[in-house]
Amino acid sequence: MKIPLRYSWRNLIVRKMTTLMTVLGISMTVFVLVASLALVDGLRKAFTSTGNPLQVLALRKGSTSEIASAVTPEAFSQLQALPGIATDKNGSLLASLEMVTVINLPSPKLARGMNVTLRGLSRVGVGMRDAPLTQGRWFNAGQREVVVGKSVFARYPDAAIGHRLNFGRGSWEVVGVMDGGDSALNSEIWGDVNQMSSDYNRQTSLSSILVRATDPGAMARLIAAISEDRSLGLSATSEKEYYAKQTSSGVLLEASGIFIALIMAVGSSFAAMNTMYAAIARRGREIGTLRILGFSRFHILLSFMIESILLALMAGIVGCIASLPLNYVTSGIGNFATFSEIQFRFHVGLTGAIAGVMFAVLLGLAGGFLPARAGAKREIIAALTEN
Repeated sequence: MKIPLRYSWRNLIVRKMTTLMTVLGISMTVFVLVASLALVDGLRKAFTSTGNPLQVLALRKGSTSEIASAVTPEAFSQLQALPGIATDKNGSLLASLEMVTVINLPSPKLARGMNVTLRGLSRVGVGMRDAPLTQGRWFNAGQREVVVGKSVFARYPDAAIGHRLNFGRGSWEVVGVMDGGDSALNSEIWGDVNQMSSDYNRQTSLSSILVRATDPGAMARLIAAISEDRSLGLSATSEKEYYAKQTSSGVLLEASGIFIALIMAVGSSFAAMNTMYAAIARRGREIGTLRILGFSRFHILLSFMIESILLALMAGIVGCIASLPLNYVTSGIGNFATFSEIQFRFHVGLTGAIAGVMFAVLLGLAGGFLPARAGAKREIIAALTEN
């Protein structure tokens, strides 16, 4: 004969204060875990949202990032002769030679400022990316003008239109703000490649080449042709793949968050265990009565385990609900590949929420088994004679 589920639920309601405190303790653990997963998921979304699936990024062989790469204008001219490169409506090749470096912008929050990616590119390179202007206009070729991403604009007071930023050999006027959606482009500053390469004395040593293929088959052939041509000295990958690999920046933070959650889980499981031990200690006569009514030790153990799981399940749901406002939180993290800061929004998705609830249920199982087993093993006479 099975014990009704409402029996377990009623016992949780009767012990309101104890139940509430245990739920809050476990929910904090769940919140930490879900927040860690939301951080990495938001960072991953920022990188995977960056790039065009038909675009190929060429770097110097052995380079893992645009910052560490060096590409010559001669290699760019030679690469443009390869078949399979798409053209715009005017018949111009969709190929962009770019210079990428990191600059430090002063921040009112940090004494040392923050590192930001600076990208020199042509108007062709601008057109190859999905980053429309929200304010102002695009920079003019040959002018000391820049367009900033919306995250840079939001975090740095001096990045407003009409203001000037000091880097390179002088000051640059901010003339526009671009919106890259959820992508990493929002954390960049763009300007004319010729002017920027001149400022940094890199006219013959730029960073990367971005080209757009006509179709997926042509993209595969382009990647192979660039990588296999020894005279170019370049390696190629899809732009999407390049940015996807940069999610490694959040791996350490994810591991740290999970480690902290596991430490908190030990305390939470003990809290659940103490709650169940205290509940069972006060219910000796109930246990004895259940045994007399014909309920087996197994069904009593199962009832107490269900009670512990319900307790943890409530905590898991509370923890996940508490983490939902993180979806509106924007943060920044240093990109280990480029040494610049990437702005992104936390993303609490269905997978993270399910992971949080399952984690809470595991805590309930771990914390409830020993008390449930102790209660189920009580002898009838001993249980009935308890005060």
